[in-house]
Amino acid sequence: MDGVGFSLAIGTLRALAFVYDVLTFPVYMILQRPWRLRQLSRKSRGILVDIEREQSNDVSVDIKENDFNKTNQFRDPPYKFDKAKAIQEDAKSVTYRSVVEPSEFHVALAKENIDTMAKMFEYCSKKYPNRKCLGTREILAEEDEVQPNGRVFKKFVMGDYRWKTFAEVNILAAHFGKGLRELGNAPTKNVAVFAETRAEWMIAAHGIFKQNIPMVTIYATLGDEAIAHAINETEVSTIITSYDLLPKFKKILELTPKVKTLVYMEDQLKSLGSVEGYKEGVDIVKFSEVLQKGSNSTIESQLPKPEDTAIIMYTSGSTGVPKGVILLQKNLISTLRGFCDCTPIYESDVMIGFLPLAHVFELMVESICLFGGVPIGYSGPLTMIDSSSKIKKGTKGDASVLGPTVLTSVPLILDRISKSIQEKVQKSSNLKKVMFKFAYDYKTSWKRRGYSTPLIDRVIFSPVKQLMGGKMRLMISGGAPLSPETHEQIATCLCVNIIQGYGLTESTSCACVQDLYDMSFGRVGGPCTNCDIRLVSWEEGNYRVTDKPYPRGEILIGGDNVSAGYYKLPDKTDEEFFEAEGKRWFRTGDIGEIHKDGAVKIIDRKKDLVKLQAGEYVSLGKVEAQLKTCTLVDNICVYGESSKDFCVALVVANHPQLRDLAAKKGITDKSFEELCVDPRVEKAVMQELAEHGKRSKLEKFEIPAAVKLVKEAWSPDMGLVTAAFKLKRKDIEERYKHEIKRMYAS
Repeated sequence: MDGVGFSLAIGTLRALAFVYDVLTFPVYMILQRPWRLRQLSRKSRGILVDIEREQSNDVSVDIKENDFNKTNQFRDPPYKFDKAKAIQEDAKSVTYRSVVEPSEFHVALAKENIDTMAKMFEYCSKKYPNRKCLGTREILAEEDEVQPNGRVFKKFVMGDYRWKTFAEVNILAAHFGKGLRELGNAPTKNVAVFAETRAEWMIAAHGIFKQNIPMVTIYATLGDEAIAHAINETEVSTIITSYDLLPKFKKILELTPKVKTLVYMEDQLKSLGSVEGYKEGVDIVKFSEVLQKGSNSTIESQLPKPEDTAIIMYTSGSTGVPKGVILLQKNLISTLRGFCDCTPIYESDVMIGFLPLAHVFELMVESICLFGGVPIGYSGPLTMIDSSSKIKKGTKGDASVLGPTVLTSVPLILDRISKSIQEKVQKSSNLKKVMFKFAYDYKTSWKRRGYSTPLIDRVIFSPVKQLMGGKMRLMISGGAPLSPETHEQIATCLCVNIIQGYGLTESTSCACVQDLYDMSFGRVGGPCTNCDIRLVSWEEGNYRVTDKPYPRGEILIGGDNVSAGYYKLPDKTDEEFFEAEGKRWFRTGDIGEIHKDGAVKIIDRKKDLVKLQAGEYVSLGKVEAQLKTCTLVDNICVYGESSKDFCVALVVANHPQLRDLAAKKGITDKSFEELCVDPRVEKAVMQELAEHGKRSKLEKFEIPAAVKLVKEAWSPDMGLVTAAFKLKRKDIEERYKHEIKRMYAS
């Protein structure tokens, strides 16, 4: 299609759309009431309450029961006040506190005196005894599937989801906790959980909570040395793992002398058989055997207190060896209260769980679903959608069978979805490209005015929405800042609401959550009701609370959600945590600005800031976030040296996009690995990044002046990114130090 044809097609579509708009506008205005959505977008939820009393958890004193909607759900109240107000301000700092109304469930937590996770799930099992709670997809068989090229892949023949009710899960959890006691694990003696996200993980966790046993959580993607470090540091003798991960312990057990028992979650199709190759003297016990021991046990549950340690969560941090973050029972409940007030989840929802439960963000979102009576069906990357690698042709993926309405995600996954949409559009016919561009622009235009576009959604975007079962309405993004471009594209194409949250393991994942009605992109919302947010001027980085139009500075989080500190690292704990004004505070290292409505925007990170030779500051994270939206880039690490006047970049290129770019340069006879080392291709990629950087409004000195294409994708098991896919800069710099040196030399 030439330029004239393109213009004609767009003109025709615009004319048809104009006629359609004229005819339907009055109907849409009456039915959709866009002025209400615009008003809610500018405002926040709730009525102003006695903040001091609310912060002391005595919410029931000042809030009458009749003030709340009785729909037994996390509500979307129609009233208005700003998201936060300043409660303290001086020349170097300003502190903000939420003015959002506590929800019905927040009040229930206070009224029922629920101050531990053990009490929380006991409450849920009594309130929703016969409701679906945790679901696992049945695997009927594994068969060989011959591909067109003759290769044979193993594929699953899958059935429906099998569900356990809240009452059943509570009984199983009680049995598991007692079973651990029968195996010799006393209360307050650490137990490690090293397993993929699944129903047994949650059952084990609540069983452990019931016995006041601290749970050490370790990411399943960590390397052997990091796993051994966490196990040895916490001195665990019992580890709970899965059938798939069990073989890793043939090596790990040689590094962990205190481990005496391995409990493994069974596979649906395979049995363990021989224990040859495992260290002698270590008992290997089935998950079901622990449940059986617990069912026959006469041991009484030893319930925890709010100040007891619930979890020692090992973060696969971006620097150094993993640190154990101590999370108390009261930390988890505090986040639960905060999430109740800002997470729009309803009893009719269904959540699909797939992010690591060893990540506090996933654990707390799933916990808020359970507290609201929302069932959770578990999945994994190999079976989630119809085209997943382990799904047999003609068989439905987990999302199609489950029909979830809610999921959690991290920005990297959403970036990949965004790029896959762009790639499919680019490879489609010219007519489809025109139709898609018009539909996208049309929908975003009306959406910003408060209208939905049901016809466009059904005709154009419905196939994209069907990838996740067709019922998805809410995605909750956390773990890292989500780029505004990705946020808008995913929300538009998948026809879902995406809300960003901000928090860290050290704050039990809770600090800020974006309002459901906020139509802006790139912000993480106002402070949650369970904590205060403080900005402190950072003079070195030129961020001050006196900046105009918005105060800027390092973000500090204060409240009951703030961790007790790092396990066996008192100096590090004293460096990053402190007590003030009767609260525990954590220095995040993140730089934020707070807008007039109380919403926070993350704009930088102290550790990511590099001062170049000419004196300009470059925020590496900011540059990476912008360049990552380029379709050529799957991942990128920008590096800067203070002795140089420019930055360089290591780029994990997208395979199809790199081949297309090379073909445009007349290079068609090389493999992907060969393209990565071809100087002509590197130059072309650098030019593409420079143009993309300019479009993204990066300064000239922020755009990398040299690029090195990386042949391998960065994954957590390589030790180059965390389980949440954050860059581990020091490890990347060490691995590619010669390439970085050559880029600067060039």
